[in-house]
Amino acid sequence: MTLVRNTLTCLGVLNRGHRNISLFSNSSPSNWSKVVSDAEKIVGYPTSFMSLRCLLSDELSNVAMQVRKLVGTKHPLLNTARGFVYDSRNNLQMRGLVVLLISKAAGPSTATTDLLQQDMVSGIYPSQRNLAEITELIHTAFLVHRGIVNLKDWINSDGPLKDMEFGNKMAVLSGDFLLANACTGLAQLNNTKVVELVSSAIGDLVQGIYYENTSAAKEDQVTEDITVASWEEQTFLSHGALLAKSCQAAMELAKHDEESQALAFQYGKHMALGHKMNSDLLPFVKGSTGELGTFSLNSAPVVFHQELVGREGWMHQLQQARPQGRPLDYPKLWGAIKAGQGVNAVIDLCCYHGNKALEAIKCFPPSEARSALENIACAVTRF
Repeated sequence: MTLVRNTLTCLGVLNRGHRNISLFSNSSPSNWSKVVSDAEKIVGYPTSFMSLRCLLSDELSNVAMQVRKLVGTKHPLLNTARGFVYDSRNNLQMRGLVVLLISKAAGPSTATTDLLQQDMVSGIYPSQRNLAEITELIHTAFLVHRGIVNLKDWINSDGPLKDMEFGNKMAVLSGDFLLANACTGLAQLNNTKVVELVSSAIGDLVQGIYYENTSAAKEDQVTEDITVASWEEQTFLSHGALLAKSCQAAMELAKHDEESQALAFQYGKHMALGHKMNSDLLPFVKGSTGELGTFSLNSAPVVFHQELVGREGWMHQLQQARPQGRPLDYPKLWGAIKAGQGVNAVIDLCCYHGNKALEAIKCFPPSEARSALENIACAVTRF
C-alpha cells in the first residue's frame, strides 16, 4: 500500500490542491455532442456514417430483421443495436473520429510526394479514412461480441431461453462478420507495419476482454487480485490499445517518422485511459444514493479505494455492507467509497491522462484539427 501511495502522490492524485492541470486551467467542460459535431465538420463528413456501407449490407440487414425477435427480452444485443442508432454520451464512433483528426492535425510528412498529397481530401489520405473505418468496425465487432449472455446465469425474467440462445448466435455471427470485413480492409491497405499494429491491437482486445470476463464472474465479490497497476494494464488492453495503435498506424500511412508515431500512440493511449476513468467515475460523481443501482467492484474508484484503505479496511467495509451473507448493500458501500480518497484520486489521475494526451500533440502545428483533439481530451477528462 505504501508503494501505491507513493505512486499516486508522484502523479499528484493525493494532493488535490497541487494538481498539474495548467493545460486545462482556461478550459471549461465542453458539451460532448457539440465537441463531436464540430470535430466531424473538420474531417469532412460525419464519422457516424463511416461503417454505414457494412452495417447496411444484405447480411447485416438480415441479422437486424432477426434481432427484432429479441424485443421483450433483456438480451444485451438489443442495447448494443440501439447504441448504433443513438448514443450521445459514449459515442460509438469516437475512435474513428480521433484517428481522422490526428491524421489531419499531423498533415503530410516530408517523405510524401506532391502526387500523393493530391489524393488528400480535407487534409486526410484515403488510406487513413479507410483505417478509421476499420478501427470502428473492429470496435463495433467486439461490442457485439460482448453481448453474448452467459446462459448459466439465465433467469426467467431475462426472456425465454430459446430467445436468449438465438440472441447469442446472432451476436457471434454479426460480430464475426464485422471483424472479417475489418480484416479484409486491413489487408487492402498494403502496409505490413499497419497490419502488424492493428492485428496486435485485436490480440490485446481479446486478452483484455478475457481478463474482464474473469473479473466479471465475481462482480459482487472481493477483488483482492486487482491492483491499481493491474487495472491500468487491463484497461489499456481492452480499451486503449485499439485507439493508441490506430493513431500510430495513421502516422505510418502518411510516412511520418517514428517520433510522430510514438506521440500519436501516446495521445490515443492517454485519451482511452481517461475516457474509461470518466465512465467508471459517473456513478460516484453524477449519481446519488437515492438513484444508485449497482456498480462494478472492478471499476477504477473501487480499485483505488481498496488499495488506499488497505486490505483489512476494505474487508471491514465489505462486511459492513453485506452482513451475515445478505445481498451487498451498494448504497452503503457507495457512501464508504465516496468518503475515502479513491474517487478524488481517480478524478485527478483522469486529469493527468488528459494532460499527457495534450502534451503528446503539442508538436503538431496549430490547426482546427489539433484544437478539436484538445477539446475532446478536455471533454472526457474534466468534471
